Amino acid sequence: MIEFEYSWLFLLLPMPILIYYFAPRYQTREHAIKVPFFNQLVSSLNLNATRGAGDLKATTWQRFSLVSGWVLIIVAAAKPMWLGAEETRHLSGRDLMMLVDLSGSMATRDFTNIKGEQTTRLAASKEVLNAFSQQREGDRLGLIVFGEAAYVQSPFTLDHNAWLTLLNETEPSMAGPSTHLGDAIGLGIKTFLSEVSIQADLEGQQAAVKVRQQQRVMIVLTDGNDTDSLVPPIDAAKVAAEYNIRIHVVTMGNPNTAGEQAIDMGVIEKIASMTGGESFLAMSPTDLSEIYQAIHEIEPQVFESFTYRPKTSYHHLPVIIALLHQLVFMLFRTLNFPIRSFRKQLIAGKGVSIK
Repeated sequence: MIEFEYSWLFLLLPMPILIYYFAPRYQTREHAIKVPFFNQLVSSLNLNATRGAGDLKATTWQRFSLVSGWVLIIVAAAKPMWLGAEETRHLSGRDLMMLVDLSGSMATRDFTNIKGEQTTRLAASKEVLNAFSQQREGDRLGLIVFGEAAYVQSPFTLDHNAWLTLLNETEPSMAGPSTHLGDAIGLGIKTFLSEVSIQADLEGQQAAVKVRQQQRVMIVLTDGNDTDSLVPPIDAAKVAAEYNIRIHVVTMGNPNTAGEQAIDMGVIEKIASMTGGESFLAMSPTDLSEIYQAIHEIEPQVFESFTYRPKTSYHHLPVIIALLHQLVFMLFRTLNFPIRSFRKQLIAGKGVSIK
């Protein structure tokens, strides 16, 4: 199917007709001989003489060339577009930042793996995160690990295999024995904002606005309360909410545990609710798998789709045709090709030879 992007230009097609009838004609001055017997001369030669200047009339080919050239120029200016088959495009590309607790309590062996063997909380988390990452094709994954301090283990990347490699290299207490949850959330916010700044430097402010409008999600995995973060978790959650960053918090272990490993579900739930996220409690590997499956459904991979028809412009074709036509016309005129004789012989069915 063909459509014209600037179809209103076809209103200009009658312009040559208006110019022909209403614009003053171009007149040229030529030398003439005055004779006293002009009337007798005209009568003897059977001429049709009129008073005033003579008009130059275009040949049939010239008229055809002018008309066809004008039409082709208008068609080219109207920009003919070929519409392809209808296609549906799905936009994915969510930024998911995983925050994984590496405090000493993550070495507790109170979870079981798929073989039924006792394993650490961190090892059980790695298995679930491995399966979760395979479901997020097209999303950019980042990884922050935290203990006494927070560190970016992996920046945002589409290479999920590399992300899993960096995740599997982590060990309990690698970042210290404590749990600085608030600092980890603050580092996650800083990482998101740095992406906006980099995009603005590379592609301008409009690209930065698009990055700000992207779906940005932070998934926190921890098994204890915050211990003396520079930025309290609630304050960090307020900042995240200001920048439209949604936080889901997954806690592991028994909420009735006392001491340093106690879990304050009130703080966990408040962090999630303030940012529009959800809070979860996992007491077994099955719970953990179900939680991440629920997060996968809450944050669907495809978050926008639109239908369109691809367009291919063919505005150059009328220009090429008009150019070739003019070149052929100029070639015939330059070689003084006997056009009228050629036409008559074609009508008569006779052959034509050019010397």
